[in-house]
Amino acid sequence: MAITKGKVTNHIRRIRLARSELTQAELAKRVGATRQTIIAIEAGKYAPSMELAFRIVREFGEPFEDVFEFDPKG
Repeated sequence: MAITKGKVTNHIRRIRLARSELTQAELAKRVGATRQTIIAIEAGKYAPSMELAFRIVREFGEPFEDVFEFDPKG
């Protein structure tokens, strides 16, 4: 069986903007990251560590699967 790499996608931008226009800088501050890191994650250029992913999910109060998805074909 071949192992595929896959891709992590996210809905951070959509959720963040639905939260009273929460800025990237404010989200970064709340989760202990840099604004540049949040920008890269939202753009799909960087997959966060599990620790950071859980901090983001906790900040939003959403189920993990509503914030992050794994596409095994990606």
